[in-house]
Amino acid sequence: MKICILTIGTRGDVQPYIALGLGMKAAGHEVTIATQGEFRSLVLDRGLIFDTLRGDFLKAAQEGRVNPIKLVRRYSEMAKETLEDEWISAQKADVLIYNSAALGGYHIAEKLGIPAFASFPAPLYSPTREFPSPFFPFRSLGPFNKLSHHLFAALGPAIYRRTIREWRRDVLGLPPAKGEDRLNGKPITKLYAYSPALLPRPADWDGSSVVTGYWFLDTPPDWQPDPALVRFLQEGPPPVYIGFGSMFMNGGKHKTEIVLEALRLAGQRGVLATGGGVLTSENAPEGVFVLDAVPHDWLFPQVAAVVHHGGAGTTGAGLRAGKPAVICPFVGDQTFWGHRVASLGAGPLPIPQRRLTAERLAEAIRSAVVDQRMRERAAALGETICAEDGVGRAIEVINSQL
Repeated sequence: MKICILTIGTRGDVQPYIALGLGMKAAGHEVTIATQGEFRSLVLDRGLIFDTLRGDFLKAAQEGRVNPIKLVRRYSEMAKETLEDEWISAQKADVLIYNSAALGGYHIAEKLGIPAFASFPAPLYSPTREFPSPFFPFRSLGPFNKLSHHLFAALGPAIYRRTIREWRRDVLGLPPAKGEDRLNGKPITKLYAYSPALLPRPADWDGSSVVTGYWFLDTPPDWQPDPALVRFLQEGPPPVYIGFGSMFMNGGKHKTEIVLEALRLAGQRGVLATGGGVLTSENAPEGVFVLDAVPHDWLFPQVAAVVHHGGAGTTGAGLRAGKPAVICPFVGDQTFWGHRVASLGAGPLPIPQRRLTAERLAEAIRSAVVDQRMRERAAALGETICAEDGVGRAIEVINSQL
């Protein structure tokens, strides 16, 4: 069958879907990944079909100081382009798989009358009493936990509601949507690509919500690391990895200074992934190796701890390697994952970016490196995650419904 996967966002939002696409291809399906142009080679090099989606929403939000009203207007205009490209790509498909940032997935499946699967790296669209919506920065809201999920589902896509309504009318010829939780009279299947060992499946979910395990995209066997990085790793004790993904430059030079001072106070060597920022290998202090990016599945087993922003993908990669995590969240579900890791004893409590200081970060790094119980819990969690087959479980669910 022809499978079209719609995803948009950062590299961490795209890699899991490539992993799923490879699994679907191995199962005999023809797979197209429709996403931003910057990931063209990442998709094509894996032997999958690529279609371009316009709309770099994250880049638009990071372009200096942006007037919120103008940003909303710009998002609406960008959404029109994204929806146009999704419609073009999806018309070739027998089955759709989409994430929440791909605004048109549900509506296109409704129009074409084809099977569709919603997929997310966090439990965003299955209300439960057991925990609040991951996009609310609370560990628990008690009796209001379930309500918070409904609230997020209503508010999350609000800025695109008019754009989507007009697009449904003018392009798809459909009336306004009454919701996105049912398709062809049945609850739409939601695939959650994270480990049940990190967050067990709530008892009050129905069968349409499936926790599959992570969808890891491993490094190709012919990939070669920078020889200088290999030497650095061999010349001393395991360093601490610090990287905040595409969000690292939200603070620029000042954030780099905090990170470097924290490493000094903690007495640790470090590998710093700046994403092409203010620090380079030429001006890095002794004991710190600077890089733009490196495959997590290769590097993380060789470090002492992983300091990161709490993105779902990086969280999974660090735990898979069995390393304690120090999570310093910016936005979204990052705080949620930080508290989950801490609750399992696999890392200290998260440090929100607004409260990040060299002293706080140094103390958290020391705990992650020295606390033997924390290290043992992280290692045990890693063993469990390594034994899971998230892609295989997702394919099993998808094939059972086709």
